[in-house]
Amino acid sequence: METQADDEVVDPMAEAFAAEVAHWREVRGLSKRALARQMGFDPSYVSHVESGRHKPTEDFARRADGALNAGKAIWRRWTEYEGARARSRPQAGPPVPRRPDQPYASGSAILVEQDEAVLEFDGKTYRLTMRRRLRNTGTEPITRYLIRSAVDRYPGDPERSNAHYREHPLAWAELVLTASCRGEEMRWQAKHDRDAFKEVWLLFDNEQGRFPLYPGEATWIEYAYSVGADKWGHWFQRAVRLPTEHLAVRLDFPADLDPVVWGTETSMTAEAAPLRTAVNRHNVGDRRRFAWATDDPPLHARFRLEWRFRASPDQQ
Repeated sequence: METQADDEVVDPMAEAFAAEVAHWREVRGLSKRALARQMGFDPSYVSHVESGRHKPTEDFARRADGALNAGKAIWRRWTEYEGARARSRPQAGPPVPRRPDQPYASGSAILVEQDEAVLEFDGKTYRLTMRRRLRNTGTEPITRYLIRSAVDRYPGDPERSNAHYREHPLAWAELVLTASCRGEEMRWQAKHDRDAFKEVWLLFDNEQGRFPLYPGEATWIEYAYSVGADKWGHWFQRAVRLPTEHLAVRLDFPADLDPVVWGTETSMTAEAAPLRTAVNRHNVGDRRRFAWATDDPPLHARFRLEWRFRASPDQQ
């Protein structure tokens, strides 16, 4: 009979595998449906694996690694999971149902009224500031909110990228993550800690008290973190995971780097295509700013902005 201790070893490995698949899928700008189609699976299968309803298999790991050009990163997560499973004892009884890990897992409890991202670069470090106005449209208080930081320095060369982050992983200390709500600092808890991405629960509480988002209420949250230019990569992607009314992105670069920016959109039913509206550009002093926005973006759409610095070829 498999014990609780065995579950505590195997389940985190399965979650780590699912998180790795989700990371590379988003890096490649694919929806779950598009990835399933490339892998030759039923459209819902990728969703079931990422949510934990289906356990990973060897066949899935091989196909996902190949389809996402992940440089064996997904395959390594599979071998870690399989090794942990082999060390655990066979399960005699029915599996324990997996508890949802988000209070808004159905996707209907939170409405994002405003989603604003500002990415600033000073020549050495990127600082991302995210502001979101959230409305609780469900029936239970919201006590936490999931965010992700994902980077890929060499998106066209996954093996090089993986080797780079194994040698120079993202560290919590360098992120300098801060978060606030209603003028109150928000505590946070790590959910996934990988070389190239982090998932974090922002908590609606701190040492002084709690401030849940109750049904019918709306509030602004803001969080920010930093990543060095040696780890960020020249792209920034916004994935619409919750119903969103307005999404806006601003990129702020030194003008002397002569930056140029372009963007693509990917949906559940379409491959990557140019953004439907242009990215606006203007100079402010010694800075060059690029702005883009859209209303009522489709759920599961992904908007990706990319750039290069024409005056600094060594940073490409």
